[in-house]
Amino acid sequence: MKPWPQSLLWRMLLLLALLIIASQLVWFGVVRHLERAPRAQQLARQVVSIVQLTRTALIAVEPEKRRFFLVELDRQEGIRIYPGFPGEPIGAQPKQPFPQLLAQDIKQRLGPDTQVSFGRRGIPGLWVSFEIEGEEYWVALPRIKVERPLTPQWLVWGAASLVLALIGAWLIAWHINRPVRALAQAAAQIGKGGKPAPLAEAGPIELRTLTRSFNQMNADLARLNQERTVMLAGISHDLRTPLARLRLAVEMLGDKTNDATRAGMVQDIEDMDAIVGQFLAFARGAESEPRQSVDLNQLIAATCERYARTGKTIATELNALPPLALRPLAMQRLLSNLIDNAYHHGSSEVTIQTTHGAKHVVLSVLDRGPGIQPDKVDAALQPFSRLDAARSGQSGAGLGLAIVERIAQMHSGKLELLARAGGGLEARVTLPKN
Repeated sequence: MKPWPQSLLWRMLLLLALLIIASQLVWFGVVRHLERAPRAQQLARQVVSIVQLTRTALIAVEPEKRRFFLVELDRQEGIRIYPGFPGEPIGAQPKQPFPQLLAQDIKQRLGPDTQVSFGRRGIPGLWVSFEIEGEEYWVALPRIKVERPLTPQWLVWGAASLVLALIGAWLIAWHINRPVRALAQAAAQIGKGGKPAPLAEAGPIELRTLTRSFNQMNADLARLNQERTVMLAGISHDLRTPLARLRLAVEMLGDKTNDATRAGMVQDIEDMDAIVGQFLAFARGAESEPRQSVDLNQLIAATCERYARTGKTIATELNALPPLALRPLAMQRLLSNLIDNAYHHGSSEVTIQTTHGAKHVVLSVLDRGPGIQPDKVDAALQPFSRLDAARSGQSGAGLGLAIVERIAQMHSGKLELLARAGGGLEARVTLPKN
């Protein structure tokens, strides 16, 4: 399990979201710190005013009416007056920064002998002491809220601002990720032998520069590939003309040479012609051929019939397959190269199998030759690679498997060379379903 997102879009969105949340928390802390002193002063002035007015009212009211006055003060304003007793604990003292500032400001305004408590006798609230004719009294203000609570409105506005910021962050990340994703898709298409269209050069200057460089690279690769194709096709065409003349000259020798020598010369000419044909197939590619809905089993059967006319019998074990979007000529070339490779390096016992799973179709060409060692499989798939020691020592250009792998990748598939049970080689081509 990978907790960290793998795509660039979600990584950028997560980083921006964390940055926004952190900035909001810092902003909230800064605002609370900056408003702490002004709010403490404002609340202290209110408390001092209440205490002074209450003290003045108690002094002015007649003694027999004080009880009625205290009851009304408690009922209407929630303010209670309690007498103080010598040696009684002051009560809970503030520990947070804001209550400490509030207590200091109240003492500065009412005098240093004033005592401030935040809960006495089990009654919460703000308690402030004062004296009347040498007797101590306490004003309890339970309705005064020392700390500003985090109301639902704050939470709603904070959540709304966070959501808006995340939407903006997603738009920014998507705007940056879109051309990067297009570049990745185009690069993957080039890797499979395709020719992607030039990408739109839009966005920030860094992305435009990157896209322009990629388009230039794509054009250069297409030009180099075209030049290589023309060069190899020209060389191969020029070689086939003297080969045809040599073949004609050998046939016209007649009785001037024995049959074995003449057959060997004909075989050498055919081998050279086959090598030239592989050069042409490798140079041409098949990217321009359109895909069609093809029954792979029918294509295999037609190929086997063509080989049967030359005296080569191929065993088949074909399971029912769904139609596939394939390039027919390219797949015929893939089959022919695998079959020729099996006969050339293996034995006369060649088998073709087809199976399919939930997402893939598997085509296997099996032989009973010497096989290929596992550590030499990668080298066997390289162009112009010939593993004479691994197989039978036959000659060739070393392009057959390279062409097969290119065609498989062109169809978003893969080629694997596996050891066959009982000896031999299994050339397995896995193709995705439509």
